[in-house]
Amino acid sequence: MIEQFNFDIQLIFAILNGKVSAAINRKLYRNFRRNDLEISPEQWIVLIFLWEKDGVTQQELCNATFKDKPSMTRLIDNMEKQHLVVRISDKKDRRTNLIHLTKTGHEIEEKTRTIAALTLKEALYGINLKDLEVSQEVLRKIFYNTKD
Repeated sequence: MIEQFNFDIQLIFAILNGKVSAAINRKLYRNFRRNDLEISPEQWIVLIFLWEKDGVTQQELCNATFKDKPSMTRLIDNMEKQHLVVRISDKKDRRTNLIHLTKTGHEIEEKTRTIAALTLKEALYGINLKDLEVSQEVLRKIFYNTKD
């Protein structure tokens, strides 16, 4: 079946190698800046996870965001400097730090979610719902076929 399909290999690899993701992240970054939010899309992804489940290990954040430990360490370091999160020693295991939201981290949730929703609306402009459903299903299948 797949052999009969006329592939645009350059387009497929551009999509699968993250060009669409990078473009959306640039747009989201600009939209955050326009609204006086000094956070990156990567930080926002961490914040989303923490808004759902505060007080997690750095490893849990790595697993949830597909980031390696050194990248996550730098990300959390920067988020601490911005007073968005704080590391607190786990009472059960002093060797482990739990990442918690600060008051500031909690306070920006609504504003960032609104900006992200508007950014997604901009990115999806002119695409009908059926095409989005098909695209989502195709990308989900590609992801599961290639994840380790």
